[in-house]
Amino acid sequence: MTVVAIGLNHRSAPSPTLEALTLPADQVPKALAEVAGSEVVTEAVVLSTCNRTEFYVHAERFHDGFRDVRQAFGVLSGLDPEQFDPYLYAHYHEDAVRHLFTVAAGLDSVILGEHEILGQVGRAWEAARIEQTSGPVLNLLFQRAIESGKKVRTDTEIGRNTASLSHAAVSLLTEHHETLDDRSVLLVGAGEVGAGVAAALTRKHRVELTVANRTAPRAEAIAADLGATTAPFESLTDHLSRVDVLITATGATEPIFTTEELAAVTTSRVQPLFVLDLALPRDLPAEASSLSGLEVRDLSAVQEFANRGMDARRQHLGAAQSVVDSEIGRYQSASTARQVAPLIGGLHGWANGIRAGELDRYRARLAEMNEVDRETVEALSRAIVAKILHQPTVTLKDAAGTARGQRLAEAVRELFDQS
Repeated sequence: MTVVAIGLNHRSAPSPTLEALTLPADQVPKALAEVAGSEVVTEAVVLSTCNRTEFYVHAERFHDGFRDVRQAFGVLSGLDPEQFDPYLYAHYHEDAVRHLFTVAAGLDSVILGEHEILGQVGRAWEAARIEQTSGPVLNLLFQRAIESGKKVRTDTEIGRNTASLSHAAVSLLTEHHETLDDRSVLLVGAGEVGAGVAAALTRKHRVELTVANRTAPRAEAIAADLGATTAPFESLTDHLSRVDVLITATGATEPIFTTEELAAVTTSRVQPLFVLDLALPRDLPAEASSLSGLEVRDLSAVQEFANRGMDARRQHLGAAQSVVDSEIGRYQSASTARQVAPLIGGLHGWANGIRAGELDRYRARLAEMNEVDRETVEALSRAIVAKILHQPTVTLKDAAGTARGQRLAEAVRELFDQS
């Protein structure tokens, strides 16, 4: 058995492919069931954000696990695997562990050191626990990766003044508008990204915020927290002619506006409508950016804006990686102990059971000895067992978590009836 990480991200895949394989939150249970239903996969967690979709699985065999995850990607996206094969990466065992720790630390993000990914990793793990697809192996892995991510942010400067997606979006708006105070903003989509942008926006500026969401109670909850109003999702176009800024961040798989609807809105406006489309897939059709009455910025524009301070954060990359290395070492020690402790304990129990049985068989002869001699025989028998098992114990611990360790463990179980 081994841990495997399989997926694609902003570095490996072009935006259209990444968009096609992004999983909305309501598809995560199906994704977990699809992968965990495999004969070779015993545990699974899926991490899907606007910049990556990755499956972390505990599989009996690497190649079979990769095959089943690849098939799941095809089923979930509706794409032929040949369309995304060139962009998939796979990390195995130690590399899979390092990849997750690096992701949780924000060191693999578009915005180096950003904070939002840590919460996304935590929610991915929680979703898998709810669906009961994360077990002892992935629970330990994700717990330690999240702890490592927190330590990176508290012990190093990698995250100081980091522009998260939310803050970068607000800063980009500020750059475009001389002031946002008293501007009217329509936010469509009250999920994680939308709520984060709305909170960052209202903390810094006195805006007239309206929130719309397919699930009205969610929009009402966000609006109540931020002192905003709500609008029915079904009548969004009615509001577009009256607002200064449109921010979209839904989980829709298709654009929520048509080009014709947007063109009709722009003809009735005096000033262009500034749009931040933060959704993946995008909420506006690709043709919208060519309309004269719209100024559209998408997720890549926000990310580019946020990365302007990258050089300063890179100075702390070495310190952050040192923390990650140390935390991976702690995880590997804990993982090793978890993997071999039951087997080693069973082996010692089996051997000491034989020792006790033999002493009991010779109890009558031992009774003729004085107490000191009997204690000497007891101590001698314990020492012999300990010395015989010392090297197998050390070897099992040293090899735990590797293919060799798995072969040795299977041999011990078979040779000493430890199944």
